[in-house]
Amino acid sequence: MKERKILTIETSGELCSIALVYNENKFDERNILMKHIHSEKLIPMIESILTSNNIKAKDLNLIAVSNGPGSFTGLRIGMTVAKGIAFAANLPIIPIPTFEALALEISSFLPDSQTFCIINNANSEECYFSKYETEGNTFKTLIENSLVKKEELKNKIDAENLIYGNYQFNNNVKNICSPRATSLAKWIYLFGEDLVTLDYDYLEPNYLKKFKVKTKQ
Repeated sequence: MKERKILTIETSGELCSIALVYNENKFDERNILMKHIHSEKLIPMIESILTSNNIKAKDLNLIAVSNGPGSFTGLRIGMTVAKGIAFAANLPIIPIPTFEALALEISSFLPDSQTFCIINNANSEECYFSKYETEGNTFKTLIENSLVKKEELKNKIDAENLIYGNYQFNNNVKNICSPRATSLAKWIYLFGEDLVTLDYDYLEPNYLKKFKVKTKQ
């Protein structure tokens, strides 16, 4: 596979993950798992990974950024940083559906034809939900990512479904709730070439729900 230098950015949850990816087998990835650190750590992490690889932003071919759904603040930080670097260096951006990148990562270690759900908290009453089935080293979507009332989850989950995410639907949930940055690049190789764009002035995260500002009564 021809090498392309892709900077990938994942900030949809507590994981702050970036990677400089040359191809599927050659990459440098950095991860920090901690709440509320994206605004402080993301830019220094990017500067560090570029410096250690002796690369400047203008040498990149593409920037990929996790597009949600997920944390409002995390997604906005990741998107803002990606757009800033892309604008300054005249680079294209590709927005990556967060749950699909995570589904691809999960599929890599599950047997073929295994069904699984990803359920992440959205608020006190709702979750982000999707269902997939492994198909080789990739997946097919059974239920598209959507916002679901927590009391309705039992109608969407079957006994044979494995469950991943940060919402404890039952005691068998595996707490893998956001993809690593390298999984964003793998998603591009399989699905994403058509989404590459230089027209990113109006590119926004896919929140799936409107942000509500709480006011004191």
